[in-house]
Amino acid sequence: MITNADFEIYPIIAPSALSLKSINFYLVKKEEALTLIDAGMNDDTCWYALQRTLKENDLSIGDITDIWLTHHHGDHVGLVNKITALHPVPIYAHPKAVPRLKRDSDFLKMRIEFYKQLYLEMGCGDLGEKQIAYLFNAVDHNKDQKLNGDIIEITEKHLFDFDVIEFPGHAPDQIAFLDQKGRRLLSGDLLIEHISSNALIEPDDNGNRMLTLVDHIDSLQRCLALQVDLLLPGHGNIIEQPSRLIEKRLKGIERKSQKILSMIESGISSGNELAKAFYRQKYVSQFPLVMSEIIGHLDYLEYQGKVTKKIIGKVVHYEAM
Repeated sequence: MITNADFEIYPIIAPSALSLKSINFYLVKKEEALTLIDAGMNDDTCWYALQRTLKENDLSIGDITDIWLTHHHGDHVGLVNKITALHPVPIYAHPKAVPRLKRDSDFLKMRIEFYKQLYLEMGCGDLGEKQIAYLFNAVDHNKDQKLNGDIIEITEKHLFDFDVIEFPGHAPDQIAFLDQKGRRLLSGDLLIEHISSNALIEPDDNGNRMLTLVDHIDSLQRCLALQVDLLLPGHGNIIEQPSRLIEKRLKGIERKSQKILSMIESGISSGNELAKAFYRQKYVSQFPLVMSEIIGHLDYLEYQGKVTKKIIGKVVHYEAM
């Protein structure tokens, strides 16, 4: 339990066999209010972790008064439908989360077309086509992941006792909740202690590619400026005095960017070939993540004026400036 004079925070830590180590979500209790921040995966491990944490603090599902979501990813919203089916409560999220959480059909179609064009431009060939087929199938297969309750869009900069801060990059709708008095930040996947958080390539509402790595860097820099004492992440250990880790992550991004630039200078010019050369075995096993990472760095290098691009056939090729 983490306390201050105004409220208490109860971390819910569900172990994970994945590289994430754990799925973290949080209960915030103030007087008669009990807010659940994020809702883990839709599995027994997260459900039991939630039930255990509630019971240890003499609480129950019926005591939850509202749910706040840091972003739309499945490992942060998984239990929402189960909770609200038992006990209907308001759900709060960033406006950009709504079409994703509601699995809006027009948005999903647009998103698939975005990736189809993206993988074509990057020269991804068969693996790109395979990923597009997967995304088509996922529209129907994952339709039960649609959130059933009404979602209240968070448009203000303050929500009850917390400042609401937009931290896009890992997800376009990612927000964090800052306890200004206690210098604590409930930060979603902005920063994870044991692994770097991916800046996942996504389209905006009009189908244009967001500069997600540029956004992620800006978000980390703004988080650094907050000088918080405690950062409560979506995975892994709670982070005390996170400034040094943020600086480490920023330096790591620059090192990787420089390495990719050196590969371009050596004559590797397409996104797909850069991904193969940089990630080797992971290129196949983690194709969408690998391509997202490489494309993010290419966009960042172009944003910095370090590379230019030209289209040969239908494929974009990069050259060092």
